[in-house]
Amino acid sequence: MHPLRSQSRRFLLPAAAVILACGACSEDPSGGGVPLGEEQRGIATFYDANGSGNCSYAPTGDLMVAAMNTPQYANSAACGQCVDITGPQGSVRVRIVDRCPECAAGHLDLSREAFARIAEMRLGRVDITWTPVSCDVAGNIEYHFKDGSNPWWTAIQVRNHRLPIQKLEWRRGTGGWQEVRRESYNYFVNDSGMGDGPFDLRVTATDGQQLEDTLTRVLDDGSVEGSGQFR
Repeated sequence: MHPLRSQSRRFLLPAAAVILACGACSEDPSGGGVPLGEEQRGIATFYDANGSGNCSYAPTGDLMVAAMNTPQYANSAACGQCVDITGPQGSVRVRIVDRCPECAAGHLDLSREAFARIAEMRLGRVDITWTPVSCDVAGNIEYHFKDGSNPWWTAIQVRNHRLPIQKLEWRRGTGGWQEVRRESYNYFVNDSGMGDGPFDLRVTATDGQQLEDTLTRVLDDGSVEGSGQFR
């Protein structure tokens, strides 16, 4: 695994959110990831996970986590997604925090703690079924600005989301919405920046729900709590 980390601290800035319906936001409503509720078959292995990894999350005490295989990682579209896994001796729910470069489609690389819930550790590799599900999160979504973000180069990560993220868009004033490029390390990057603010962000989930927030400024290595959450 190749971890790319950034530490966060919360800044509460004025924001306004609204949940919107979206019938056909994109030709690929899944955003490139595995659709919610679609059962997959594959294998599980384990590694020494600490909650960080290619999704650029900081280490956490919650070790019910896993790395997604490269094909279904989908350029970080799987990051933050929750998955229910059933193995030979039980079931567990994990959150995707990393990418497994050598893993084929269907393969999940679990933390040791998660693997122990579904199989004997001595087996090392077991057959599983797994299904992407809605995450049980508290509070609203968060926007985390990558270290080095400024009005002329802006990188934003969406955190604490119940549903996988299909895309992120931004606009200033009455201008049109512009989609922000997603990078494989789970940040949406605008190479030209978003200016001093205020500006609007629109997040689209894989089921088409949308959240809109108005942020007053760009933060360097900081987090802003949005004022909504996907249903």
